[in-house]
Amino acid sequence: MSDTFSRRLLNGLDAGVGLLARTGIGADFIRFAVVGTLGFCWDTGTVYALRHLTGLYIAGFLSYFVASTANWALNRVWTFRHKDHGAAHVQWAKFFAANLIGFAFNRGTYFTLISISSLCHNQPIFAIIAGSAAGLLFNYFLSKRFVFS
Repeated sequence: MSDTFSRRLLNGLDAGVGLLARTGIGADFIRFAVVGTLGFCWDTGTVYALRHLTGLYIAGFLSYFVASTANWALNRVWTFRHKDHGAAHVQWAKFFAANLIGFAFNRGTYFTLISISSLCHNQPIFAIIAGSAAGLLFNYFLSKRFVFS
């Protein structure tokens, strides 16, 4: 992706964030939610790609790491780009450590729903949506406070 295209894309996204921020919701939270939506896509794609190979539990575990890594990278370069960042590998490790609570709520919800609901077992996207919502606030506040501070 060219540097000019990247800048135009980010400027367009920032304009949309600015409009939504007029509602009183913080711009960083809106960006975090947009990144989370993209992470949801990575999460879902990974589960669906791996579920027949590994089963839903392992696919759900692995997909969390794929989505979390993508989310960390996007949050680093967009959501919290105005913050001073340390070494990438250290920040990545802090992101995973800080989000263990969000992980417990996210994957706990996912694993519970695929275990007790035939709908969620057959269509795991519903369990992924519920898990993502359950972990969102924890991940945002912990990331803002301990990772991207």
